[in-house]
Amino acid sequence: MELQQMRYVLAVAETNSFTRAAERCLVVQSALSHQIARLERELGARLFERTSRRVRLTPAGAAFLPAARQCLDAAERAAAEVAAAVGEVRGRLAVGLIPTVAAVDVPGALRDFRRRYPEVRVSLRVGGSDTLVEQVREGAVDVAFLGLPTTAHPRGVAVRELARDRLVAVVAPDHPLAGEPVVDLRRLADEVFADLPAGTAGRAQSDLAFAAAGLGRDVAFEVNTADYVARLVAAGLAVAMLPSAYVPQLPGGVVTVEVSDAPARVEYVIWSRSARTPAATAFLDVLGIERDDATAPGGEAAAGQPAAHR
Repeated sequence: MELQQMRYVLAVAETNSFTRAAERCLVVQSALSHQIARLERELGARLFERTSRRVRLTPAGAAFLPAARQCLDAAERAAAEVAAAVGEVRGRLAVGLIPTVAAVDVPGALRDFRRRYPEVRVSLRVGGSDTLVEQVREGAVDVAFLGLPTTAHPRGVAVRELARDRLVAVVAPDHPLAGEPVVDLRRLADEVFADLPAGTAGRAQSDLAFAAAGLGRDVAFEVNTADYVARLVAAGLAVAMLPSAYVPQLPGGVVTVEVSDAPARVEYVIWSRSARTPAATAFLDVLGIERDDATAPGGEAAAGQPAAHR
C-alpha cells in the first residue's frame, strides 16, 4: 500500500469525482483510477461505488478513510520534522479562530509567517471556541484563537492568555439608546437581541451576565457570525452585545454604548501540549510566544513563565 494511493482515495472521497480528484492531484484520470483499482485488489474490497452520475464511498471505503488520513498526516509530520532538523520549516499549519478575535491581527501574523516560511501550507478554520478546543486536542487544528467567559478556561491544551475585554451594546443610529453614554443590563433586558447561537461560548458571555443579574432577554435572531449580527442591528431589527475591541472591525451603520455591568471575556491562544509541529512552533514564535510559554489550568501563568500580554 502506497501513500500516493491513499492520497488518491482521499481526493476522490473529498471531491466525489475521479475527474476532479485527478485534477487536484495533478495526474491523468486513468492513472488515478488504475492506482485506486490496484489498492482495492490489494485490500480485497471496493472502496467506491461508481455509477455514471455519482461516486460515493462504500462501507469499506468509509472504514478505510480515517486510518488513511492518519497515515498521511503522520508521513507529513515526519517529513516536516526532518526538514526542521536541517533548518527548514515545511508542512501544513491549520489555524482556528473565532469570528470576533481582536487581541491579535491574525492576517498580519500570517503575512509575517508566510514571508519567513513560504513552504508551509496554511488553512484557516473559523468556528466556536468549544469546537476549536476539541479540534486542537484531536490534532485537526494546530493553533487556535478563542474568546471565553471569565468563568471558563480551555482544558487539555497548552494555553496563553492574550487579552481581557468587556462587551458593549451595539444599536442602530436611530435607536433610542444611541445617544446614551452608558446603560445597564436591566435597561437592555427589554430589547430584542441578535446573538450567536445558544450553547456557544460567544453567546454564553451575555447569557451568564443576564442570568447573574436575575434578568431574562429575548434573543429573536441567532446568527453564526458577529458581522451579520451587526447587519441585523444596523437594519433596526435588534440590539446586540459584542466585544469592545472587536467593534471597530465592523462596517459602519451601528453605534456602541457602554454597559455599566457588562460581561467580560478573555481571549486565548491555544495549541497542542503533546504534538506541536515545527510549523506551529514557528507560528507561535511569530506571535512572540516561546516554546514553553503557557498558562496553567487555573488561569495563572505557569511557574517560571512570563505573564500574558494584556
